[in-house]
Amino acid sequence: MGNVWDAEYVVTPSLAELLIEAQFPQLTPVCVTELGKGFDNTVYSVNEQYVFRFPRRSIAVPLLKTENALLPQLARVLPIPIATPCFFGRPEPGLFPWLFTGYHLLPGRLPGNLPYEQRIRSAAALAIFLRELHSFPVEEALKMGVPFDDLDRLDVNLRKPRLLEFLEKIKAIGLYNEVDKLIQMVLHTSPHHTGAQTFLVHGDLHIRNMILNEDGIISGIIDWGDVHAGHPAVDLSIIYSFLPPEGRERFYYIYGEVTPETKELARFKALYTTAILLLYAHDTGDLHLQKAAAQSMDLLRS
Repeated sequence: MGNVWDAEYVVTPSLAELLIEAQFPQLTPVCVTELGKGFDNTVYSVNEQYVFRFPRRSIAVPLLKTENALLPQLARVLPIPIATPCFFGRPEPGLFPWLFTGYHLLPGRLPGNLPYEQRIRSAAALAIFLRELHSFPVEEALKMGVPFDDLDRLDVNLRKPRLLEFLEKIKAIGLYNEVDKLIQMVLHTSPHHTGAQTFLVHGDLHIRNMILNEDGIISGIIDWGDVHAGHPAVDLSIIYSFLPPEGRERFYYIYGEVTPETKELARFKALYTTAILLLYAHDTGDLHLQKAAAQSMDLLRS
């Protein structure tokens, strides 16, 4: 069985330059620098001003279409900058079969290993951001093509066996020392009904989709390919993989309290995502991400 991050199509730097210059001659001469390879997209910095994302898997194409419609509307109301589309690429026969998108570059850096005190400083901004995002009219988002959660991201019965498999693999490889405690956490997680709460959610809010400013405070949210109408625990998972307990208290004081069941689901989702990130980092040789994901594991045990 292949990995969930295996690509169907990879746009090389030279192909990226060719596609961008062909469709957006105002950017010529194009100079691209690879920023990273996600599960669904290959990402390049262009002329140090823009970011272009090229789908790696066909599943990402309709998601990109939804982003193109939704994100300009969200950017007007959210308190933290988001990646806003400004170039809309078309399929290029014989070169690339799918659409692609360019965005204004958000300055900053991805989180790595951060002191807990520094993480706490982002709690308020993150709380206000998610409070506003989860208040966006779901009906309006659905009209723009936002789907419901057809992946059952919070189905504990469905995902628990897979998560236990991930954790056993992490233990076997030796990527993290305290896996047994996390396994016990998973085994004691109960399934909860999630159908009653439907909000607009980012859908994939983790340490690779956040931008920090020079002071180490959250200053941007990127990669909205998993945006959907679903349960807020999907996004609240970031609270458990990024913030220590004191930061979580500050977050909920501003965001508003949620049920214990929602918190349990959020922690479960955070662990599921972090386990995948840790295995992905090992598989791709990304030591920076591996260390950051291991620190998220530490936070999940606190």
